[in-house]
Amino acid sequence: MPLIENVTMSAFAEGRKTCRTVILPCGAVEEHGSHLPLGTDALHAVALAGEVARVADVWVAPPIYYGLCRSGSRHPGTIGIRGSTLQCLVEDILRGFHQQGLRNVLVLSGHAGWTHMAALADACERVLFEFDDLKIAVLSVLDIGAAVWTDLIETPGDSHAGEVETSLMLHLHPECVTGRAPEEVPTFPRHILVRNKQAFWPGGVWGNPAAGNAEKGKLFMERSVTALVEIIEKLENWSEPPESNPA
Repeated sequence: MPLIENVTMSAFAEGRKTCRTVILPCGAVEEHGSHLPLGTDALHAVALAGEVARVADVWVAPPIYYGLCRSGSRHPGTIGIRGSTLQCLVEDILRGFHQQGLRNVLVLSGHAGWTHMAALADACERVLFEFDDLKIAVLSVLDIGAAVWTDLIETPGDSHAGEVETSLMLHLHPECVTGRAPEEVPTFPRHILVRNKQAFWPGGVWGNPAAGNAEKGKLFMERSVTALVEIIEKLENWSEPPESNPA
């Protein structure tokens, strides 16, 4: 199916007769070291959703570019929103999907921060209980990667603006990559919240950008598309047992 923002009212009305599945790409405007664009997370999610739509019968919704950012919130360029704001936005969009006849929703986030993902899951859970005929999946690109990328990654613990994301941007948007930031791992104290986050994570990289290349990025994308198509098929065919009534 084409991107929702590119179709007419009539085309959407016709298309939803046979396609009731939609991907909602989510990202963040967040630092990605000195070498990757601030929109890396959204660019990744949008590209992956678009590739899936080439091989599967799914709608792709316009993306949510802003997300909940903690670790890089004080770095230059990061523009985050509150978790409550993100939740309200996602809830309203999902209700809009349902109103328009869409019944299978996959919320795909290019930003994998745990507080961001928790906010998404919480919002989706609330909407799930509003509609008995709605099915929802929530996952990040790293959730997919953990299942299908591991043999390709050279950098242990690679997480942010490192080998994986550098590879992906070199494949998807090489014109947006400026050199390579140095390898880095943040040194945040365990359990203690800090205000001056950049003091513990100066470069905003978690991994080794030098290990990234476009060939790996192409493989990351190809494997992700295959994995995501399988998840969508599982979602569409999902049928959970009814809730038991308390005694």
